[in-house]
Amino acid sequence: IGSSTVYHWQSQNVKQSGVDDMVLLSKITEDAIVDNLKKRYMDDYIFTYIGPVLISVNPFKQMPYFTDREIELYQGAAQYENPPHIYALTDNMYRNMMIDGENQCVIISGESGAGKTVAAKYIMGYISKVSGGGSKVQHVKEIILQSNPLLEAFGNAKTVRNNNSSRFGKYFEIQFSRGGEPDGGKISNFLLEKSRVVSQNENERNFHIYYQLIEGASAQQREALGIMTPDYYYYLNQSGTYKVDGTNDSKDFQETMEAMQVIGIPGDIQTQVLQIVAGILHLGNISFIEAGNYGQVESTDLLAFPAYLLGIDPNRLQDKLTSRKMDSKWGGKSESINVTLNQEQANYTRDALAKALYARLFDYLVESINKAIQKPYEEFSIGVLDIYGFEIFQRNGFEQFCINFVNEKLQQIFIELTLKAEQEEYVQEGIKWTPIEYFNNKIVCDLIENKLNPPGIMSVLDDVCATMHAKGEGADGTLLQKLQAAVGTHEHFNSWNSGFVIHHYAGKVSYDINGFCERNRDVLFPDLIELMQSSEFNFIRSLFPENLNTDKKGRPTTASSKIKKQANDLVNTLMKCTPHYIRCIKPNETKRPKDWEERLDSYAILTAETWPCWRGPEQQGVLHLLRSVNMDNDQYQMGRTKVFVKNPESLFLLEEMRERKFDTFARIIQKAWRKFIARKKYEQMREEASDILYNSKERRKNSINRNFVGDYLGLEQRPELRQFLAKRERVDFADSVNKFDRRFKSIKRDLILTPKGIYLIGREKVKKGPEKGQIKEVLKRKMEFGGISSVSLSTRQDDFFILHEAQYDSLLESNFKTEFLSLLSKRYEEVTKRKLTISFGDRLEFRVKKEGWGGGGTRIVVFQKGPGDVAQLKPGGKTLSVTIGDGLPKSSSRGPHNPQADITYSSPQKQGRPLQGGPPKLGSQRGPRPPAPNQYNQGNLDFLNVPDQGMKVWFRPPPAPKPQPRPQGPRCRALYQYVGQDTDEISFEANDVLDLVKEDPSGWWTGRIGGKEGLFPGNYVEKI
Repeated sequence: IGSSTVYHWQSQNVKQSGVDDMVLLSKITEDAIVDNLKKRYMDDYIFTYIGPVLISVNPFKQMPYFTDREIELYQGAAQYENPPHIYALTDNMYRNMMIDGENQCVIISGESGAGKTVAAKYIMGYISKVSGGGSKVQHVKEIILQSNPLLEAFGNAKTVRNNNSSRFGKYFEIQFSRGGEPDGGKISNFLLEKSRVVSQNENERNFHIYYQLIEGASAQQREALGIMTPDYYYYLNQSGTYKVDGTNDSKDFQETMEAMQVIGIPGDIQTQVLQIVAGILHLGNISFIEAGNYGQVESTDLLAFPAYLLGIDPNRLQDKLTSRKMDSKWGGKSESINVTLNQEQANYTRDALAKALYARLFDYLVESINKAIQKPYEEFSIGVLDIYGFEIFQRNGFEQFCINFVNEKLQQIFIELTLKAEQEEYVQEGIKWTPIEYFNNKIVCDLIENKLNPPGIMSVLDDVCATMHAKGEGADGTLLQKLQAAVGTHEHFNSWNSGFVIHHYAGKVSYDINGFCERNRDVLFPDLIELMQSSEFNFIRSLFPENLNTDKKGRPTTASSKIKKQANDLVNTLMKCTPHYIRCIKPNETKRPKDWEERLDSYAILTAETWPCWRGPEQQGVLHLLRSVNMDNDQYQMGRTKVFVKNPESLFLLEEMRERKFDTFARIIQKAWRKFIARKKYEQMREEASDILYNSKERRKNSINRNFVGDYLGLEQRPELRQFLAKRERVDFADSVNKFDRRFKSIKRDLILTPKGIYLIGREKVKKGPEKGQIKEVLKRKMEFGGISSVSLSTRQDDFFILHEAQYDSLLESNFKTEFLSLLSKRYEEVTKRKLTISFGDRLEFRVKKEGWGGGGTRIVVFQKGPGDVAQLKPGGKTLSVTIGDGLPKSSSRGPHNPQADITYSSPQKQGRPLQGGPPKLGSQRGPRPPAPNQYNQGNLDFLNVPDQGMKVWFRPPPAPKPQPRPQGPRCRALYQYVGQDTDEISFEANDVLDLVKEDPSGWWTGRIGGKEGLFPGNYVEKI
């Protein structure tokens, strides 16, 4: 042979790279296995065997060995004759089926982005090439191959980890005649990620079909479907990602349309499929506003186009999105009543309709493929399973519970058909051997799916959903209680304060109980079914075949019972087959070829000691990282140059945490930028606020130059207060205020101002039910802007103001009244298109609420000059006298900007802590603090500790150590009382004398009083 000949990579002349089958390694260790895989991967050998299991490493590029030449090479050849290849495994399956007359299946596993979907395509492509057949068989082959682009368009999406991630699971059975010709097939689909239709995470996309349609539609289609750019649609613009590297959406759209044609979907139905896709996009742009506690469509103009595309009446669409028909039973009679929805419920209803339309359309496409290749009787088959891998995130919900249950069932098969069968054969043959310890996960499957004695998690879940409306926290809380009673003592189950933990074969996973009942019910309201059944299009009506007139007998099918049935049917199918396994591996997160990621440098960022530079032996640095994330010692082993992690899930957690660290840093940068913008905005607001009181009211010394913060309650960490607001309702102002009743008795209220109105929230003791005796937040009053007539204040430096409203008035006291009035004036003018009336006087009158049979009447507040800067109150009958000393002149205004003199208030960092003694602490402008000990730097990693996994934990660095006594230096006298609000702050009374240790430009000074050193606001003191 001449030297110019180019040898094929699979000829005997090619150089050897590692070993083809890792059972031949001289020493089988994790170190040796990983080293062998890496060596082969870097030499472009992506396939390796471990006995009968094929390992496939994603090359992230097109490899040259998937041509007709390779198909010819592997057809009929023994496994050892050629290097490892997916074609060898596929040919082995095909020949086993023909020779042994047994059905075959291949289970493809691996994390997202490891190449499972591509592996499935190569299997189908090989079978199509090596099997013969006439024109009918060729047509079936074409449909089998064309089903891939169609299902990928509607079922795949870009995620953070994979640009073409399957967001559904599928089991594709290719059916064969006794002559080995593929003459039929069947697809079973599982767990379509419906939630992606209405929302996506940052840097992810919705399903591919939306972007294909926008990029690839003809001019005529664009006009007919109202196609705009992707950023126009709410269902696409939440993630800010529209393009994918290496993906041509326009070209893919043509392939999708061609696939529909090949499968036999008629032209008019293809048009209506696209109408539904576009209709969902336009449906998502319908938004709602709150009007008198009811949701109403913000812009009725946006109703017409989705209604037109879906063939329904726009008025009916509006009605069904904002109200719901409910059956009411009373005295043996049943009647239907219409219930008006609030804004959040209307959004939920819109999203439920969009998800139902998409899921039913997807099921139709799968059924169309099945009808096109269905076979009246079964002979032989090869099944290909491509499904989500096991998932562990920081927050794991109902979707992860279902995915992990299916993976648990598949692990059971793997145990049954490999490890257990192998060892049982040794026993039967009387061979001496060392038993391999393995975990039989049947106990976990039973924990999840048992019907009785004890009932499994899914049975308890279905019971709770059947007996409750399954809305809100009530049903989820009941579920948690019932799970504790039913399976609380199970060795693989624990409960925690927000959910439960299951000890899966792949590790412990904590599930957040919130939303379990709602997602399990998965009920589409009859109103929406009725609405879609009124469509003028037969095809759309056919997607909603329910008969709403029949009596509702028995329980409706729940999501968990459906997935349980699907999983058990799948297991029964697989158990009847001879199994084969492909394990796909993702070598890096960069998606670049020949990049075998050495992970340790990547994870250095997780602790302060290892980032940016670890000072010490590398092995110790690695151990420090692993311990910092609480990884058990049996989950990893240290090699000479590498560390080997036992379970892929442990690696996923490291990846998750690394991504979260980067996310945290991005947020810090964003926060700094927003703070800069906010500072400029609040400076302008201060000027405007000063104008409101200028020449009308005396000012306090400590308020004239302070910055505005808005939220003094820390509502982001106060769900008990946010429950009274709509889901994404913006908060302009929040503060704890004093509210005075008809007898001038003071009581604390939380005052919240939003673009929708003013909320006053109080607390009451629960009088009955399971929470009897507990103190709960209650909405005492909500004032719409349209009902507010004016605001009254005195001319003195006090903090009182009266909100005059149509029904009755509210007398309130707040340190931050100027900021509140400034924001209220703005919102009031935006909503009512008129200026808010603000009046000043030292005799103010307000109306009180009517109580029982008594009249409401009025009360008087009189303001007088007196000693001191603190208001003295003296109630007498229907009059309240307020005496207070002189403040700064009414003509006082803010001086020139001096950053060192600015007081910057920050919202509280701890949940549930009320503000005390004057303005809150000035956290956000502090200078650099001393580095904290290691245990505090790891505070944000505590979610790894089951059962508190997924919980947010707030830590604050400890106070600096007490310094040694030093000679007396500068001193200062307190002008006002200050109550320290954290361990590193000091408290003092007015006129106390403090040692001044350090002045800081941020406004937070360090001082010493009574032997204690700490921080305090510099504007509360004067130097002496």
